[in-house]
Amino acid sequence: MIRRLLSFLLLAWLLGFAWFALLLPQPLGPERKTDAIVVLTGGSGRIGRGLELLKASTADAMLISGVDRDVRPSELALAYEAPESLFECCVTLGHEAVDTRSNGIETAHWIERRKYRSVRLITTDWHMRRARFELEQALPGSVDIEADAVSSRPSLSILFKEYNKYLLRRAAGLLGI
Repeated sequence: MIRRLLSFLLLAWLLGFAWFALLLPQPLGPERKTDAIVVLTGGSGRIGRGLELLKASTADAMLISGVDRDVRPSELALAYEAPESLFECCVTLGHEAVDTRSNGIETAHWIERRKYRSVRLITTDWHMRRARFELEQALPGSVDIEADAVSSRPSLSILFKEYNKYLLRRAAGLLGI
């Protein structure tokens, strides 16, 4: 009996991992407009994608969550060849988040203060499911979250770690943690 249960759990884990690794979230088309854009730091292409969409007027404002406290808007404008005026009017640097869970909390506070109803979440494809889950946990259900994944070529190791983190956070969420 225990052997069958363990076999079932292993099979469920393997099938879930296959789903997670083979069906990574995809980029969202630029025609989709939202009230705001949220970019989670930590992977290449994320901030650039957010700035590109902000310049294309797909949203009115953007939060970059998890920025180091020493980074200034002018430095990012220079690094991404974006006008400083774009950062002055429309980009907020979030310095409070240190991990995906605190990204969700920082983002939820930013969205709630501005009373946004829809947000485009930008992070890497392998990170999107857990990032979206954390944001959904922190936000009221009335806010629409559009997932906009930055495509990557993650290693098996990254996928393995992220899948297990995702499962643990889902389990913790079920327990109210």
